[in-house]
Amino acid sequence: MTNNFQGERIRAETGAAGLRFALVVGRFNSFITDRLLAGALDALESAGAEKDDITVVHVPGSFEIPLTAKKLAETGRVDAVIAIGCVLRGETAHFDYVAGEVARGVQLAQLDTGIPVIFCVLTCDTLEQAIDRAGLKGGNKGYDAGLAAAEMANLAKKLRSAGGVRSGKAAPRRKRR
Repeated sequence: MTNNFQGERIRAETGAAGLRFALVVGRFNSFITDRLLAGALDALESAGAEKDDITVVHVPGSFEIPLTAKKLAETGRVDAVIAIGCVLRGETAHFDYVAGEVARGVQLAQLDTGIPVIFCVLTCDTLEQAIDRAGLKGGNKGYDAGLAAAEMANLAKKLRSAGGVRSGKAAPRRKRR
């Protein structure tokens, strides 16, 4: 086996100019989600997105994010959705149910629609951890999500327009033995 073996590489642009985005933001723990939203908007602006190409939708909490993200993706008017929320561990199992179902729902939203849905729902054990990830010590995860949304929107467009890899046709399936 050689270290020089490489397949075709497909890379997406990271610019956001000409792309449309929706951001779904949970209001619960808004002192965190507002910071994440600001970071995501800053990243999109830095990447060239226009204000008119960004829609922000607020929902009560993280649990409501997946349905809203899926509805926005189904409109065909956005190239990517950013799901922003914050779930903090408490003294009951509520955290486990909400965190797991939000992650599952966001994944299903993007798989069902083919539109990238970027997961920016903090699931932290403590408020301090959430604050660190919303702009204090660990950078702003909202900013990271904005950059990821631009990259994934470009990649999804590139893969759709290619109609397949290499020659523009899907590779033939190999017969199973």
